[in-house]
Amino acid sequence: MNEEPEHSEEDDAAGLTIGQLMASALAAAFGVQSAANRKRDFAKGKPIQFIMIGIIFTALFVVLMIGFVNLVLHSVG
Repeated sequence: MNEEPEHSEEDDAAGLTIGQLMASALAAAFGVQSAANRKRDFAKGKPIQFIMIGIIFTALFVVLMIGFVNLVLHSVG
C-alpha cells in the first residue's frame, strides 16, 4: 500500500515557510536532504528564496568561523 498524505490545492499554492527553508538550507549544507523534502522544495519553493537563505546561511557561517578563529588565537597568544 502506498499511502501519501492528501494535498489540497491550497497547500500547493502556498510557498515554503521560513522553517522549511532553513531546514532545507541546513540539509543542503550537510548533504542529507530527503527525497520527499527535495520534491517539496522544487514544487513549492522559489529560486530567490533559496538564494537569499543561502547567502544568509553562508554569511552567518563565515562570521561564526571568524569569531571561532579569533577566540582560539587570543586564547593561545
